[in-house]
Amino acid sequence: MGVEGCTKCIKYVLFVFNFIFWLAGGIILGVALWLRHDSQTTNILYLQLGDKQAPNTFYVGIYILIAVGAVMMFVGFLGCYGAIQESQCLLGTFFTCLVILFACEVAAGIWGFVNKDQIAKDVKQFYDQALQQALMGESDANNAKAVVKTFHETLDCCGSDIVTATFTPVWRDDLCRKDSMKSFFENTNCHKKIDELFSGKLYLIGIAAVVVAVIMIFEMILSMVLCCGIRNSSVY
Repeated sequence: MGVEGCTKCIKYVLFVFNFIFWLAGGIILGVALWLRHDSQTTNILYLQLGDKQAPNTFYVGIYILIAVGAVMMFVGFLGCYGAIQESQCLLGTFFTCLVILFACEVAAGIWGFVNKDQIAKDVKQFYDQALQQALMGESDANNAKAVVKTFHETLDCCGSDIVTATFTPVWRDDLCRKDSMKSFFENTNCHKKIDELFSGKLYLIGIAAVVVAVIMIFEMILSMVLCCGIRNSSVY
């Protein structure tokens, strides 16, 4: 016997929310793959200075996001099918998956909040080390020059502070743009550009996480109500 009245309405509302959840999972998966293969981040985070690899903490968050997006699509499909079939077993499994996924998302959000400044800091330290080697002509200067020029060309910047950004192009045009007057009047500090690059992407991830969390809370409530309605209908 199928559910009737208000419970039947909840059934279709839950189906709609699960379909939105499935779409959100696809969007998050797509955004995560875009962030993973974005030319700016890949150009910088694939760099190697001697034996030292560029910090890849940012990619840890991206891989978590890819996994979350894929699981969301599976859970969304499970919820849609469970709601249409009015299956307590499927809805119970769906609810359990939602709780686990929500807990993982909260943990990933805490990790991202804790590491949001550290990610940019590690990349800036890597850049500063390469710039110092390139300017001082150390043993691995050629590799350092290549790293520094990649930063400068990718982010359209020069130097790690106001002094370096202003005067480096004047006497080291092999590292920075030759248009020194433009560099003088514009703020092309690479530290600022690195902050902008990662803060913008982390901000996008944060918005996606909040939207998904709100949808998940509604779905958990609706699935519990629908399970109770199905149980009551089977009794009568």
